Amino acid sequence: MNRITSAEAWTGVADCLNCNIRQSVLFAGLEEADFRDLHRPIDQLQFAAGETVYRAGDDGVSLFTIRTGLVKLTHYLPDGSQRIVRLLSKTDVIGLECMLGNVYQHSAIALQATEVCRLPVSSVKRLSLGNSRLFHTVMAQWYRALSDADRWITELSTGTARDRVIRLLLWLSERETGNSCSLFSREDLGAVLGLTTETASRSMAELKRQGLIREHSLNQFSFDIVALRRIVETRVG
Repeated sequence: MNRITSAEAWTGVADCLNCNIRQSVLFAGLEEADFRDLHRPIDQLQFAAGETVYRAGDDGVSLFTIRTGLVKLTHYLPDGSQRIVRLLSKTDVIGLECMLGNVYQHSAIALQATEVCRLPVSSVKRLSLGNSRLFHTVMAQWYRALSDADRWITELSTGTARDRVIRLLLWLSERETGNSCSLFSREDLGAVLGLTTETASRSMAELKRQGLIREHSLNQFSFDIVALRRIVETRVG
């Protein structure tokens, strides 16, 4: 764990090459005096794929800005099965519900090697009450989360299994460069899309046979974005 003081965050001395704290989505626009109000250090944490950032029901004392990687928010059903309710990637903030409540509503688990900045909820609350810039930024994050949730329901939870898989690949490609993406286990793929592991696997195999996607190494895919978009857009039309 790397600890960043408010002075380091402000001056850029900290190792924030990919997501400098003062340039991040949450703290963009803050002044030096605002950073002096962060009485607790900001922690930079790294999680390997499969490691838990926090669990549902844990005390919500921190927010997390994702610097790199991919995180799933998971809800466990009474039968022990899981449903992934959202995926979050670089610049997303997780744990926002703790600005209003006391505990985390979902479990956050890294799907890939992931680096985050951990921010104390108490400091963010205090700053947002007296700083209109941060307040509006927090509200923008809420709106972004709501929009993503709406898209999740309309695009990734409806339609044929193949269409759901295609939409997820396109969603992931938006967060990476070019026509490629890093995927994850077929079990997680099914949990994201509301499909069985077997159905998710068959859909991926079908897309491979049709030459629409190519797996270059384990869970590393490239694909024809134009052709995939044409398939789902034609379906909508």
